[in-house]
Amino acid sequence: MANFPPGITYLTQCLPYLLFPPGVVYTLFTVFEVALPRWARVISYALSFPLGLTIQVQYMDFINRRTAKKLGAVIPPRTGDPSLGGVLSLLSLIKALKTGYPGDGLSDIFSRVGNTVNMRILFKDRIFTTEPDYLKAILATQFDEFEKGPTLCDNFHSLLGTGVFASDGDMWKFHRSMTRPFFSKDKISHFDIFDRHADDALKLMKARFKQGYPVDFQDLVGRFTLDSATEFLFGKDVRSLSASLPYPFFAPLSQSDSESASDEFARAFGEAQLETALRTRFAGYWPLFEFWTDKTKAKMIAVRKFLDPILAKAADGAGKEQIAAGRTREVQEGETLLDHLVCYTDDQNVLRDEIMNLGVAGRDTTAATLTFVVYMLSQHPDVLRRLRNEILEKVGMTNRPTYNDFRDMRYLRAVINETLRLYPPVPLNARACKNGAVWRRKTPGGQDYYIPPKARIVYSVFLMHRREDLWGLDAHSFDPDRFLDDRVQKYLTGNPFIFLPFNAGPRICLGQQFAYHEISFFLVRLLQSFAEIRLNTEAQPAECRPPASWKDESGTKAREKVMLKTHLTLYSYGGLWIDMTASTVSAVDEV
Repeated sequence: MANFPPGITYLTQCLPYLLFPPGVVYTLFTVFEVALPRWARVISYALSFPLGLTIQVQYMDFINRRTAKKLGAVIPPRTGDPSLGGVLSLLSLIKALKTGYPGDGLSDIFSRVGNTVNMRILFKDRIFTTEPDYLKAILATQFDEFEKGPTLCDNFHSLLGTGVFASDGDMWKFHRSMTRPFFSKDKISHFDIFDRHADDALKLMKARFKQGYPVDFQDLVGRFTLDSATEFLFGKDVRSLSASLPYPFFAPLSQSDSESASDEFARAFGEAQLETALRTRFAGYWPLFEFWTDKTKAKMIAVRKFLDPILAKAADGAGKEQIAAGRTREVQEGETLLDHLVCYTDDQNVLRDEIMNLGVAGRDTTAATLTFVVYMLSQHPDVLRRLRNEILEKVGMTNRPTYNDFRDMRYLRAVINETLRLYPPVPLNARACKNGAVWRRKTPGGQDYYIPPKARIVYSVFLMHRREDLWGLDAHSFDPDRFLDDRVQKYLTGNPFIFLPFNAGPRICLGQQFAYHEISFFLVRLLQSFAEIRLNTEAQPAECRPPASWKDESGTKAREKVMLKTHLTLYSYGGLWIDMTASTVSAVDEV
């Protein structure tokens, strides 16, 4: 069925369920010799579908409530959506994804119902939570009771295949075992790759500022992380920094540049992620909304055109002896990650899936963090001055930072962590409950929650990181000192699961330290070269600016100068256009 449209494939798979209700009605009519006019029979067959669905839903609710009661627990409270199948809740989530602020559609529900709710979308349990104790259960203490699940893996398949972020069980363990050796301290502490591409990026910025135009910093660091990631993965970067940077919309040259191959790759990859994010809102019913065309797969054509020649060349060099020895083989000196992977398998689909998964982790999440660090520095010049002073004191104006330098730069790490808290690169994540599970009560006198089998659990790190009861009354303020002063002991030390930018437990991000190093390295080089950062809101296209209505909201949303959006990762809609003032002495030669 692989070549059939998604909707046709889905309906074919559902055919037994679709035929069962009218089949029961037909059998009853036959057995009891019921004589009805044709029109009455047609109505009876038509009504059999909603009646059958109602019986099924009510029966499963009864079974789940009875099981919960036996375990001394209750089902998480429902949101109170009166619409059929929770359609209003679904539409609210879709609207929030397309035009809203991250967390819109959820934050009001959490404040009204509690931090764990059952939204019941399309007649299926969808548990939303921002409770760190329950995230700890999902990700660590009850890890074996939860999984990505077949529905989420199906949602992601067109984009990520069976890679490490979109697989469970043995396949997940296989991908994890392939990549783990490559993220040792030794491999991630050599900064030559970062240095070359940071140098290229800074030269491009200087040249554009000399022309009198702002720079889309989000685009720039997307190129920096793409080149760094592809050199780390393949041993050869895609040279996205060799293409011209975009001009602001009002510049005469804004439409003059043709799209490079790497630009096409990055654009198509971003669009594919957006289609996938929308697909997850429909869960297992997504083929009905992409009936004739798999929209993500269509976007991936340009991505595959870019990747497949690289993968084919690497796979051709892998011998069967290498693959047989892969599981016990040490990472070799000068070996790229792709060189290492082809010693495990020559299956191009497996290789492509893993590269795509690591591409999301290695490019998008790091670029998102750098984007929002610079956004925050543009809004907090006092933080910028203090951070720059630490950099110049520890590293100097021209020296290349080292691994040991980063260990001593506590304020740099605090700035990164505070950005990750307010703007986590992956603001929303999900799991599925395998066979039913119990989340123990949070407080004395409270109730345990029973999570039904196959229920989908969606957790919002974005909203959890902004909870005042977890982080203090200043939770919506950008304050890196919260990671340095007594607030660490007060809030974080005793409850580490309130801060989860890299996930936790067995599926914690393998590239966490790699990301910290890459972000830190680029920020050091950036602030060695530039002394001031200013957000240029005039360069932001009008349709990409925050709506005026946001100013009437509370918390961080009211202060935003850019429109936050999310696909699989967080980004600034329309880019992040900035101006900078160069320092008197630069780590990069003047262009």
